[in-house]
Amino acid sequence: MSIPPTVHNEAKKEDVAKTVLMPGDPLRARYIAENFLEEAKCINSVRNMHGYTGLIHGKRVTVQGSGMGVPSIGIYAYELFNFYDVENIIRVGSTGALVSELGLRSVIMAIGACTDSNYQQNYKLPGVFAPTASFQLLYKAYQAAKAMDIPVAVGNILTSDAFYVEDEEDLSAWAKMGVLAVEMESAALYSIAARAGKHALSLLTVSDNIVTGEKLTSEEREKSFVKMIDLALRLA
Repeated sequence: MSIPPTVHNEAKKEDVAKTVLMPGDPLRARYIAENFLEEAKCINSVRNMHGYTGLIHGKRVTVQGSGMGVPSIGIYAYELFNFYDVENIIRVGSTGALVSELGLRSVIMAIGACTDSNYQQNYKLPGVFAPTASFQLLYKAYQAAKAMDIPVAVGNILTSDAFYVEDEEDLSAWAKMGVLAVEMESAALYSIAARAGKHALSLLTVSDNIVTGEKLTSEEREKSFVKMIDLALRLA
């Protein structure tokens, strides 16, 4: 009998596909499995961080929640790459736009992820590492978006350790550097993928705009990111 390789994930190694879609919200993982995958099977429910494996156009794909923030995705992404032999992780998450031009439900492809996190100290590098997406996945996703006629913004984002900030002028400073949006996971995901020699890409849907004040409800964040999900599944 195969033993799960980690205490955070009860899935057996053979249960997990080589490509994993990773939403922060475990309920979004369940929504994707129930509405987009065929023959979806729940492979993990430890700590209610749901994971599923199913088929899309005959190809196996896994959807696994990551939770919120760098420490949480740091556990799940590391284990998937290093213990489950996953080759590709595609984050399908929400983000707050830092520019007024990006309306609700706009799709962003993150080339790179600036960060205020200290996560990289783990690697003891003699400088500052610039976390970037896998060009292989980014190029494939961009070509798929064009074929599907899905408008996308491609650029840099910010991964922050703080959801609530004391001074929102700190965020506008990032916008002045061309940073499109802020979220809480991608810099860690990209760093973990780089160290493991694997591939990662963050596809993000604008759930709120920090400039205009527009925002989606929690239910809309769970169930209305259809374009991003369709696009991510093309990469499986």
